[in-house]
Amino acid sequence: MKVLVVGGGGREHALCWKLKRSDSVSEVVCAPGNPGIAKDARCVNVGAEDVDALMALARDEQPRLVVIGPEVVLVKGLANQLRAEGFAVYGPDAAAAELEGSKSFSKALMDEAGVPTAKFETHTDANKAEALIREWGAPIVVKASGLAAGKGVIVAQTVEEAVDAARDMLSGNSFGDAGSQVVIEEFLEGEEASCLFLVSGDTILPLASSQDHKALLDGDLGPNTGGMGAYSPAPCVTPAIEQEVLETIARPTIAALKSRGAEFIGTLYAGVMLTKSGLKTLEFNVRFGDPECQPLMSRLKSDLGEVLLAAAEKRLDGVKLEWDSRKALCVVVVSGGYPASFEKGQVIAGLDAVEAAGATVFHAGTAEKDGDIVNAGGRVLGVTSLADSVGEAQDMVYSALKKLEWHGGFYRKDIGYRAVRREGM
Repeated sequence: MKVLVVGGGGREHALCWKLKRSDSVSEVVCAPGNPGIAKDARCVNVGAEDVDALMALARDEQPRLVVIGPEVVLVKGLANQLRAEGFAVYGPDAAAAELEGSKSFSKALMDEAGVPTAKFETHTDANKAEALIREWGAPIVVKASGLAAGKGVIVAQTVEEAVDAARDMLSGNSFGDAGSQVVIEEFLEGEEASCLFLVSGDTILPLASSQDHKALLDGDLGPNTGGMGAYSPAPCVTPAIEQEVLETIARPTIAALKSRGAEFIGTLYAGVMLTKSGLKTLEFNVRFGDPECQPLMSRLKSDLGEVLLAAAEKRLDGVKLEWDSRKALCVVVVSGGYPASFEKGQVIAGLDAVEAAGATVFHAGTAEKDGDIVNAGGRVLGVTSLADSVGEAQDMVYSALKKLEWHGGFYRKDIGYRAVRREGM
């Protein structure tokens, strides 16, 4: 079958890479794609947020399945329009995508469904937000309610930092309309994990666990990013915890959406915190995580095309996923200066040598210029390896990264450190 993938980042490269290797898939088309995706799919220069152009492309290509990668176009309702014209779509309708599109909606839904989460309040008035922050004290979390490319969360260590963040968001300086409403949450202490599920109506199928590193610097220090690396499986997510996430978080959330008339077909991503007082939900995404998708696709042995089509056609019940027993680890290489301003157009060389050293290079923010690969975004590459232990996968990735020739690139040197520490116990 022909599959159309919407998006052009690292997540979409991992999906195209896996779909190309699926026996059920004869052709992968990606819009807009990137130079790395072009090795695994036929790329068409249609913007990933242009609903009208994407609809026209789908009519022209007539794919058997459309897989929507990014959250913005889900919130805009691309899945609704595609389904209305009879396409099989993997990705939720706009009403269900609000789970990611609005943190205030998400928190209210969790409250309604009894899903464990941090204490919170939602505010649009800067003075009221400041009063709450001063009442609760620090550390405290301030979130832009709307979509902010994974960067709209400030974990403030002081009251003044939190007040400044809230005022900056509400003024529109930080995240524009995404910050017109802020969610203020109690700070949770513990270990974070990513629990993803394939959802098709009432059927919820867990994916392998993973753990993301959101902070920019080693030791989980520095500002939040869209993700500096990830690995799978996450040792902290035991079978008992996986079952608890399914029963106390995923099922009630999907049921609450359904009660509001929003049936969910796609990936439910629950970011969870394992605290001393139990499991807490940090956030929801409505698509594959990035960079979690890269190690997950590296480990998945099942035919991805068959699985996603079954979900799109509400045939997911009874599907079993097969996983490689090895561990996968992905290190994200970013443009120097990210998540603040950075220079684009820097030549990146040595990519073939990185792959020859035992890693798979997933392209995220790259472009082609005069025959060279250059950086075109903040998060640029996701370098991923498989090995028998997280420690070995970590060694493989960092050894391969020594072959990368890019003076402006930056990456953390400790991705997977918690799992490596556990392996050494």
